[in-house]
Amino acid sequence: MHFRLNSAACLLLSGLLLSAPAWAGAKTEVEASDTETAATADPSIAPLLEARKTPFTVDEDGDYRILVDVGDDRSQLVWVRSVVHETDKQRIREIWTYGYRSEERRIPSNVANRLLSENFELILGAWARSDGNAVLVLKIPADADADTLDEAIDLSASIGDRMEQKLVTGDDL
Repeated sequence: MHFRLNSAACLLLSGLLLSAPAWAGAKTEVEASDTETAATADPSIAPLLEARKTPFTVDEDGDYRILVDVGDDRSQLVWVRSVVHETDKQRIREIWTYGYRSEERRIPSNVANRLLSENFELILGAWARSDGNAVLVLKIPADADADTLDEAIDLSASIGDRMEQKLVTGDDL
């Protein structure tokens, strides 16, 4: 169980840590079936977060930003995407977090190989590349209940922070 920072701390730290992520507008392979409306927060997410007393903000892309306290004076910023991807029979929501950031717009080969190795061990989600950023993307049913969403947020924060500790010094993500 991870503790959430209070809403004031979440607002302050999320504003200081990162502006909207560079990959926030990135499209996936199922772009043609997205049910996205520009910068509109999915209203079904807020009650789920509130049911678990999870402080959040909504960014300019309409995604829910959550600063998770992962212990040892560390935190991890996680996004619950408002965009829902659809196949013929499924509706999928993404949960995102950083594990590595680079201003060089590329991921060094040793880091990329580490991420690929880690992907094999992940039960839910995978590491993806967006410019020079390594982004953990968990995909869950869009109609997941509050407990399932909370578990995905905690899992994402835990995995993202663990990767950050392996790859860089500090707690920037």
